[in-house]
Amino acid sequence: MRCSLRCKFLLLFILISTIALSSAFVLRGFIMRDFARYLDGESQDRIQRVVALLEGGYERNNGWKPDAVASDLAWALQLGIEVRLYDSAARLVLDSEQAISQLHPLMRKRVLDTSGFEPGMVTGEALSYPLYLRGEEIGSLEARVLDQVKEDYFVRSSNRVLLTSVTILGLVSILAGIFASRKLARPLLELVDASGDIAEGNLSRRVSNTGHDEIGRLSQSFNSMAHTLEAQEKLRRTLLSNAAHELRTPLAIISGELEGMLDGVLPTDREALQSLHDEARRLTAILDGVDEMSRAEASILNLHEETFALNGYLAAIVARFERLFADKHAVLLLECPDSLKITADPDRLSQIIINLISNSFKSIAHDGQVILSASSNGNQISLEVSDNGCGIPEKDLPHIFERFYKGKGGGLGLGLAIVQELVTAHGGTISVKSSLTSGTSFRILLPYHPE
Repeated sequence: MRCSLRCKFLLLFILISTIALSSAFVLRGFIMRDFARYLDGESQDRIQRVVALLEGGYERNNGWKPDAVASDLAWALQLGIEVRLYDSAARLVLDSEQAISQLHPLMRKRVLDTSGFEPGMVTGEALSYPLYLRGEEIGSLEARVLDQVKEDYFVRSSNRVLLTSVTILGLVSILAGIFASRKLARPLLELVDASGDIAEGNLSRRVSNTGHDEIGRLSQSFNSMAHTLEAQEKLRRTLLSNAAHELRTPLAIISGELEGMLDGVLPTDREALQSLHDEARRLTAILDGVDEMSRAEASILNLHEETFALNGYLAAIVARFERLFADKHAVLLLECPDSLKITADPDRLSQIIINLISNSFKSIAHDGQVILSASSNGNQISLEVSDNGCGIPEKDLPHIFERFYKGKGGGLGLGLAIVQELVTAHGGTISVKSSLTSGTSFRILLPYHPE
């Protein structure tokens, strides 16, 4: 059975939590080991204090006096040490049970309560320690460390706290892992579902964009991709629909006139044939426009860029329009520095400029004026075609670069769409400003490569 992404995240959180919580037991093991060593060293210190006390008492009393030793053994019990004292001949002098039996009943009870010693009870292993005075052995001491009640209570309490903490933290980490796995997996699962919808053709599908992390940026990129695909699909459908619509009219006219000629309703004279010829030319122009649009869209793949002087290049284009403008008593001016150079595809750039100048020529009246200007601005070259013609209505401005969009000037509605595609292929941008009173200005910004 395959594990889902949410399940994998949850297992990862559980694994990390288990490793983290296990480190508490490892740390406790080291602490308990050091604590046991500390207790052992503390017990040895107490035994050595008892040894020193008994050696001192032997010197003070000039020998082993059971009555005098009894108080020392009672004190040793209070330190948690059970003692059996032997003389140099290995004879028992006194032990802890005998020592407390000689105490006052009230004192005996206090010593027993303090030490936890129970007469007759053997606890732990007895260790023998020799007793010396001025280098001479005066006896020996068997000592047992009594059960350390306080220390055992500390260990049990720490174990209880540790288990409780691990249990609570383990449950909290599992709940946090479930919450985090759902939160992390939700946008990814949504992306999976959305990508499946996109693959099935539902280009309107979007994902919720939450956060500014990598997943958030991935969601933004996905939505941007889906938006672009949807826009391209709409453009494709619009292009096909508009092309079919534009082709339908001349084909219908040609078909109708041919049927009329075949039926004898329409004459087959020169005028009729000329009408068929005009519609065929119109049909060819539409197909040429669509073909030119397709080549403009693909121009980014086959640009042949060169670096050349812009003044002479533009002057040659202006020369093509001199007679046309002269017949209309209009003026076409060129403003370009002599030293300005540009890196571009000459054929595609001329197509852009000729198209814009032709549109301006159609918009100006007799004695009108069109200005073609070029300048450099930092790392960009600006090409501007401005006129004082009739301008573009404000409602048409947002749509003039759309395919098959026809303003009041008629035409196929592909010229400016082709211009925009060619400008984009050069890595530039095109913008327009227009007024019905002052005319229209198209501005193109292209990358500047001075070398």
